[in-house]
This record gives sequence, structure tokens and C-alpha cells, in this order.
Amino acid sequence: NPSCSPHPSALPAEGFSSSRDAITDQDLLHVSEQLYEADHNRAQPTDITINPQHQASPDRTGDQEDLSPEPLFQYVNEKLFSKPTYASFIKLLDNYQRATGREEDVTAEELKEQDNFLREVMKTELMKKLFTFLHKKNRYDSEQEFVADLKEMWFGLYSRGNGEQDSSGFEHVFSGEVKKGKVSGFHNWIRFYLLEKQGLVDYFSYSYDGPWNTYPDVLGMQFNWDGFYKEVGSAFIGSSPEFEFGLYSLCFIARPGRACHLSLGGHRLSIQTYTWTKSTYGDGRNYIATAYVISP
Repeated sequence: NPSCSPHPSALPAEGFSSSRDAITDQDLLHVSEQLYEADHNRAQPTDITINPQHQASPDRTGDQEDLSPEPLFQYVNEKLFSKPTYASFIKLLDNYQRATGREEDVTAEELKEQDNFLREVMKTELMKKLFTFLHKKNRYDSEQEFVADLKEMWFGLYSRGNGEQDSSGFEHVFSGEVKKGKVSGFHNWIRFYLLEKQGLVDYFSYSYDGPWNTYPDVLGMQFNWDGFYKEVGSAFIGSSPEFEFGLYSLCFIARPGRACHLSLGGHRLSIQTYTWTKSTYGDGRNYIATAYVISP
């Protein structure tokens, strides 16, 4: 009898004992297709030309051999970057020291940029659909609560180095870091393209190319970032910032620390997230440690 079920706020935050609040595997397949459909800011096929060149076999991804003489991105229509969600996203990318162990100095200007990015993504149909879904599942009472939580889980600082507040989920996933001489995180095509254009990223090869023939596509890449190597950096290619931000947030909320199985344009895809375990915010909530695409 539903009238006897406790009010959602009386339920434990983790686990949601009421079955109607559970996010099922079927729910995830359905809502991810909805978000895919709603990604109106994605690149059109004519906006990007990529040149993947050499495919490395899975056992050779650690070889650190540059097997592709040309850049990955032959052409990107930079008009995309003037769309509000792209423009506010790109502003955030230069806010980070990439070395772990170096304190992030967050200025008032940068906090404003975070708020601006969240405000722009929340104007999109994609993020509104995501909120509606999570609201129906009793995860958030209001859009304001949702945005406040996104801000903490993605932008809240924690220490990957020696006690310095040197990292955040956003920095790790979208901007990339260097830890113990290797590239860590760095799963974003816009960041990749901008650094490749500056000559700071050298594309070596790819080990996985997703089944999509439009954007967003998925590529697993090997590359060198200004002297540091990334053995398998998976990235959506041609997705809008809100698409990645929304999908990763969905998976982190619904399947933290586990593979999260989604469907995009009729093709299966999985996202792996990890929670940061050494510190929390609010009433024991978790920051995002990382989020990235894994093969289905």
C-alpha cells in the first residue's frame, strides 16, 4: 500500500529502501537515450573531421610509440565554441595546475566561472531532463538542490597529493592531471583539441573506435601531453559539455564506483565512475574521483 510507505526524506540516503525510488538498469538505458536525443549542442558531422590513423592492439597501448604522424583533429568548426555551454566550459579549463600536489588557488573569478557553467548547462533540455528523472526518483527536491550538489561533487577540492587541496572531479576528468609522471584523467575532446592545436598534445594511436557514425562518437586514445603519456584515454568526440557532464553525473549518482550501462542511439555503452574515499562533503556525500567511458 503506497500510502504507508515512508516519506522519501525519512529514508536512508544510500540504498533507497523504497523500490519505486530505485534506479533500475532499464531506467538507465531509457534515460540515457533521452539525454542522447536531447543533446542539441552536439557537433554535426560537418563540424569535425578526425584522422584516427593507426589502431594499436590492446597489448601494445603501453608502448609509447607515436604511430600517427598527423594530428587527430583535422578540422573543428570553432563556431561551436561560442555556444554558451561550450564557452563557459572552456573558461574553466585554464583554472587548474595540472600537477597533483600543487595547491589549487580558487579565485572569486573562478568560482563565478563554475556558477556560470552550471547556470548555462541547466538551461539545456538535456540537463532539465536529467533533473526531472532524478527528481522523480526522489534524489533531489529542487533544481537548486541539484545544482548545489553538482557544484560540490564536481568542483569541491580534495587532496590527491601531499595534503594540498590540489584536485577536483572536474579537473581530473575534463582538464587532466599529471601524477607520478603519467597523465591521469583527461577524458575530454575539447581540451584535447585545444592542446593539440597549441602543439602540447601529440596523438599517438587509438585502440577503440565506437560504433557511432555521427557525433558523439567514442575513441580510446594513446597520446603524449607535453612529455607525459596516457596509455588509454577514452573520450566522447563531438559531444557537448553538458552531455558528458550530465551522463557522468547520472552514473555517479546511480552507480557510484560501478560500471553504469547506458544506451546511446541504439548502441550500448558503459561508464565507470569512482568515488573519492578520503574526504566527504555535506552529510557524508562523496566527491567524484573520476568518470570515463569503458566498452560495453
